[in-house]
Amino acid sequence: MSCEGADWGLEALADAARLSVMPLEREGGQAQFVVRRQETTPAGSRLEPLLRWMADHADRPLTVAEIAVRTGTSPRTLTRRFREQTGTTPLQWLHRQRVHQAQHLLETTDHPVERIAERVGFGSPTAFRDRFRRVAGTSPQAYRRAFQGHR
Repeated sequence: MSCEGADWGLEALADAARLSVMPLEREGGQAQFVVRRQETTPAGSRLEPLLRWMADHADRPLTVAEIAVRTGTSPRTLTRRFREQTGTTPLQWLHRQRVHQAQHLLETTDHPVERIAERVGFGSPTAFRDRFRRVAGTSPQAYRRAFQGHR
């Protein structure tokens, strides 16, 4: 999946539409989850090509060492520069990218959660569910129930 050519205006509009039909609280008084957008870097940033590459290869088990080789720097230098420009680490960014890709698949397909977990690069469905909950604030199944009808 690629971020290239993404229309962030339409994506923001879709998020607003979702939030306008979603209650602020779930049954039982539990707070509703918040739609979080992927960290971005300014257009023309030196990291822009790397972020595109990482998004395009998010389904692979990427490591900081492998990403650093791609940039011609050490893992430590990569992590420092990445954090300076994005506010997060390469692996945190990658996990969020995978969750973002999974959200799209949950909204637009009927694939089982296990298949989506594999397709977006998580090692196991359990790891996927845990990370999805941390990033999106809800389970993949609850996310699908809330948003799949809006495709």
